[in-house]
Amino acid sequence: MLMKVTPAPKLEELSERHTLSVLVDNEPGVLARVIGLFSGRGYNIDSLTVSETEHERHLSRITIVTTGTPMVIEQIRNQLERLVPVHRVADITDMSEGIERELALVKVVGKGESRVEALRLAQAFDARTVDVTLESFVFELTGSTEEVDRFLRVMQSVGLLEVSRTGVAAITRGAEAS
Repeated sequence: MLMKVTPAPKLEELSERHTLSVLVDNEPGVLARVIGLFSGRGYNIDSLTVSETEHERHLSRITIVTTGTPMVIEQIRNQLERLVPVHRVADITDMSEGIERELALVKVVGKGESRVEALRLAQAFDARTVDVTLESFVFELTGSTEEVDRFLRVMQSVGLLEVSRTGVAAITRGAEAS
């Protein structure tokens, strides 16, 4: 009897992108402790944003985009929850209808027809023009990471010079806090 042997899936095939929302005390050293958890265990951070979100209670939200197998993501969540300044960890990816947005400032240089094309493409993506010189534009685009990536790819052909991105900001829909 012949048995068909199926090769094991590669680790990259099992990895999933997850967005974690971590509510923490807004005090010195907290961000370093959270980041240290990732670097100390060899986990990569694809995007990181942090800001105080509840001034009266001195709480900040850290939004982390990372990639890993379901087991690795669960380990990260459990380890984050054990850190003393952490109040809550939510996996926005697992929650229904999470909203993720990113802001990018994009500098494009060019003359003549490439300037006209850059303006046309920016308009197609609903990007705002925030600075204009005779040789360059700075566009502001807010959208999903995928939308920002698409915009950057099309701007390559018309003179993309420089990009500054905020990283992902995420929240869930509805009446419950993430």
